[in-house]
Amino acid sequence: MQAVCHSKCRYQGFTLIEILIAMAIFALIALGATSILTNVSDADEASQERFVQLQNLQRAMLIIERDFLQMVPRKTRAEGEVNDILVLAGDFNFESDSGAIGFVRSGWHNPQLTLRRSTLQSVAYRTREGKLERLHSTYVDNVIGFEPKERVLLDNIDSVAFEFLEKFDAKKFTWEEAESTEQLPIAVAIILTSSVYGEIRREFRIRR
Repeated sequence: MQAVCHSKCRYQGFTLIEILIAMAIFALIALGATSILTNVSDADEASQERFVQLQNLQRAMLIIERDFLQMVPRKTRAEGEVNDILVLAGDFNFESDSGAIGFVRSGWHNPQLTLRRSTLQSVAYRTREGKLERLHSTYVDNVIGFEPKERVLLDNIDSVAFEFLEKFDAKKFTWEEAESTEQLPIAVAIILTSSVYGEIRREFRIRR
């Protein structure tokens, strides 16, 4: 009876080879789990980054839409002198690296006229060093040497271009490269080229 007990007790533990195999299996499982966790974490970071980029794009487009839809036929002063241009447009205007456009918009909220300014605002759009910038000033008619305030709307912008719809009929729309004009165009198109967003085109109806 005692001999039988000794024989059974001899085989109750694990051999060194079994322990090494088990450790190898657990190591492989841990390595696989770590790899999956890393991939999930990287995908989540990329997703969050993309979400932030889309939010920034939506915010910028809302600002651009508000400005263009509120464009008004208001003459402004350039370098302190009155001119007949309503919309100033073209490449490299406003020290832009590509296309640029400037005009006057209405609807700049001034509650109960508490601020010493009108509800009109001079705005401009340009690209500088890979950024889409919105320029604005407190007063529509500015003195010589005035520097507008800058606001970065989007990063990673390669270029911006603008087109005017000068005429159209039921079957054909004629878009032309935007140039300075003494009257409001029928519609304005903005074309953004970006390494992040690709090419984006938005069109806004200005007048009928």
